[in-house]
Amino acid sequence: MNHLERARRVFRIEMEEAAAVCSRLDDSFVRAVEAIKSAVEARRKVVVLGVGKSGHIGEKIAATLTSTGSPAVVLNSLNALHGDLGVVADGDVVLALSYSGETDELLAVLPAITRMGVTVLAITGKTDSTLAKSAAAILDVGVSKEACPLNLAPTSSTTAMLILGDALAMALLEARGFRKEDFAKFHPGGTLGRGLLLRASQIMRSADDLVVLSPADSVLDAVRGMTARRAGAAVVVSDDGRLAGIFTHGDFARHFPENPGIGARAVGDFMTSNPISIFGDRLAAEVLQILERHRIDDLVVVDADKRPIGVVDSQDLTRLKIL
Repeated sequence: MNHLERARRVFRIEMEEAAAVCSRLDDSFVRAVEAIKSAVEARRKVVVLGVGKSGHIGEKIAATLTSTGSPAVVLNSLNALHGDLGVVADGDVVLALSYSGETDELLAVLPAITRMGVTVLAITGKTDSTLAKSAAAILDVGVSKEACPLNLAPTSSTTAMLILGDALAMALLEARGFRKEDFAKFHPGGTLGRGLLLRASQIMRSADDLVVLSPADSVLDAVRGMTARRAGAAVVVSDDGRLAGIFTHGDFARHFPENPGIGARAVGDFMTSNPISIFGDRLAAEVLQILERHRIDDLVVVDADKRPIGVVDSQDLTRLKIL
């Protein structure tokens, strides 16, 4: 068996095991979602508890919950009995991860936690374990085998935990009506934040940089204007100032071989009529989607009367750190 075959075997095993976990989802998952939802709406939080590999998965689950509006913290089991239990408050939900459900460090913390008026949710592969018996809801991530050829290294089991954590976070996101705008508030930095916070009017080249022509103007006028303003496109408007078309450097290159005298011709003969446009108040993320979906480099921004107010040039997106 070569390296690629080994890699594909790992993918196959982990996908099969994840599908099996999915098929066993039941009312316990519903109770877990409702418990966390109630806690968050009461301005409480999720405390994620795990040891070893489960602890690493727990950190990612906590990060996903927090970034999607369900505040979560990670409690280190080793330090919990030495003062860190102070992060747990009445009304919190404790999400405890242990595949065996018998992890000593975690079980040592459970009695103290259960006396604090919290709801314990267990993510475990053993539904008859000590952890499971202490939980208000059991999320079963049991797998028949790990992807490890020795069936020892946590692989399928940790993947199942991770997916289940994502499922919890996404179910909560929808149940709480979490929106793009809410997501942006928690991600103000980076590409995600900029794409969700900025508007088309904030990333476009303004009217002063536009090359605006009438359909009767020549192609040469368009090329000269684009060269002078270092623009990739010229906007063509009708007599009332509304958007009528767009003419780009690409259009010129495509038509020139068959029309060597194109420069003297009217730009209206070669423009793209009724081009795709976007209103200035739309999100930058929508601009990206349109550029990618239609494979265009320039997007005209218009006002409520469909009059051009700017152009988004895809070359600017990297500089603006949108792309």
